[in-house]
Amino acid sequence: MTIELIPLEGLPEVEPGDDLGSLLEPSLRRGGASDGDVVAITQKVVSKAEGRIVPGEDRASWVARESVAVVARRGDLLITRTKHGLVCANAGVDASNVAPGFLTLLPEDPDASAERLQKELAARLGLARLGVVVTDTFGRPWREGVVDVAIGCAGMPAVLDLRGTVDDHGTVLETTIVALADAVAAASGLVMTKTARVPAALVRGLDRGIGDAPPGAARDLVRAPADDLFRESIGVAIASVAPSSAFGSGDVPRPLLEAAMAAATPPLGAVVCSFVAVDSTAGQRRLLAAVERPDDALRTAPVLIVPSVSAAPGTSEQATLLTAGAAIRSLVVALRAQDLAWSWDPGFVLDPERVRAALTLDPGRRPIGVVAAGPMPASGA
Repeated sequence: MTIELIPLEGLPEVEPGDDLGSLLEPSLRRGGASDGDVVAITQKVVSKAEGRIVPGEDRASWVARESVAVVARRGDLLITRTKHGLVCANAGVDASNVAPGFLTLLPEDPDASAERLQKELAARLGLARLGVVVTDTFGRPWREGVVDVAIGCAGMPAVLDLRGTVDDHGTVLETTIVALADAVAAASGLVMTKTARVPAALVRGLDRGIGDAPPGAARDLVRAPADDLFRESIGVAIASVAPSSAFGSGDVPRPLLEAAMAAATPPLGAVVCSFVAVDSTAGQRRLLAAVERPDDALRTAPVLIVPSVSAAPGTSEQATLLTAGAAIRSLVVALRAQDLAWSWDPGFVLDPERVRAALTLDPGRRPIGVVAAGPMPASGA
């Protein structure tokens, strides 16, 4: 399979309200656009045509408006999650390739932008199969430099799910999902450089690798929160840790609990702290009977986690409680990192003997509290 990249040159400066279809048509005809081709176009010209240009005096406020969550920050660098689910620097608010004193924002709905342009270009050119990918340049964790990725897609699959197919050795593929639209965006970036004034490209030859896969959207590329191991930086996770008074629906996967408790268990020392997770109805009923005036969070949580300590002879009460408190703090941070909500009131009064009996703890272990945990409520997802 041969892939051809054709830069679409000669486009004028795009202004708000411009018809991108009419602007692109001449260069697409010169490039011989045909069925199965894909048009890649930069986010910047799409945003300009859609009027997503704002005054640049207060960039920070625009970044805040365009963000739904902060993923990481260091100094002036801010990595945020946008309402589209995209994770990028400064929510895509950008001052490059725009008049001085102004900023561009990402399109309101990049997939819808791609779909509108795809339909118009297909009609203008009389093509039955034409793909459109809206691109933007993103940085990447662990890698230097930026690369073009797809933020909008229409007329072609955004991902190719190869699970269940076999490789050339006959091995069944179990996890392989190809980010096809991102591959198109990255390839087109080779001819749509930041300084070349080429905001669009024609990608040819891809149709032979797509086959009969149905069209998709760039939102298909956004990983679900439950599958995202790197949802936020440790600094943001610590800063954003806060108790919740309610939990979302559904169960908590046991592996997530085990991972959080393992991350929070301190190394062996004079004070040993460990955790027991109680997720059965009968176990929770016995546990709550040993807690004085449990609140709604404890009564409704899918999981109750009991930290307990044992201390070497001669260890002071202060040292024991400091170690336990640090372990519980680590636990709630670890729960937050697993995208789980939590609630803990250090003022709860419990009967250690009854809790020990309910959990069949060793006589030397001293239960010191109950942490409620569960899925994030819908508003905090």
